[in-house]
Amino acid sequence: MANHKSALKRAKQNEVKRIRNKSYKTKVKKAVKEVRTAMADNSSDQANKSFAKAVSVIQKTASKGVIHRNQASRKISRLAQKMNQLAVPQG
Repeated sequence: MANHKSALKRAKQNEVKRIRNKSYKTKVKKAVKEVRTAMADNSSDQANKSFAKAVSVIQKTASKGVIHRNQASRKISRLAQKMNQLAVPQG
């Protein structure tokens, strides 16, 4: 464990940030899961609503620096690809 006053403070700050970041990452996972569940049910308008919400949550998380902006772009892109496959009738 840290011994200097500044190192102790930094350790406390890191713990607070870790907990906050954990909640943001959980929100992202839940939002993505909601979109994938709606796509699995072939509910296109529910999937569209969930997708818009997920994009918002992912971008907000990236803007706060919890995840890297490239990771956010990758997640959004992959979800969009799945959405587009859902929109095109299979046959």
